[in-house]
Amino acid sequence: MLLESIEILIVEDDMGDVELIKESLKTSKFKVVLSHVSDGQECMDYLRMQGKYKAVKKPDVVLLDLNLPKKDGRQVLAEMKTDPLLKKIPVVILTTSDNEADINKTYELGANCFVTKPVDFQQIKKIVNEIAEFWFTVVKLPAGK
Repeated sequence: MLLESIEILIVEDDMGDVELIKESLKTSKFKVVLSHVSDGQECMDYLRMQGKYKAVKKPDVVLLDLNLPKKDGRQVLAEMKTDPLLKKIPVVILTTSDNEADINKTYELGANCFVTKPVDFQQIKKIVNEIAEFWFTVVKLPAGK
């Protein structure tokens, strides 16, 4: 499926990581529209288009950190995957954790994939671009999410 532009929601409380992800996608072959929220409650407001997010588009993919304030990534994932209006949105867990319990739990909750963030910029750039390449050239996404 070829999209005019790709809507990616980054759910991350570490602004350094957000900037690395944004920088990584600047050289992407895709036209990427990035949105960012920094906590789990804000993410759910964004996805449900509530409050200040009434005019946003639903993302094509969510890049979700696990360790977030207010509502952690596991809670966000569980809410998304039980909500009929949100459950089709692919969720990529992008976190520093490589804990086997986190990996198992997020897949049980419905994560579409789990990626451990590397600390090196070149590796992050490579991984973020591979995520975009996979989700937007290989995978067929549902219409209307």
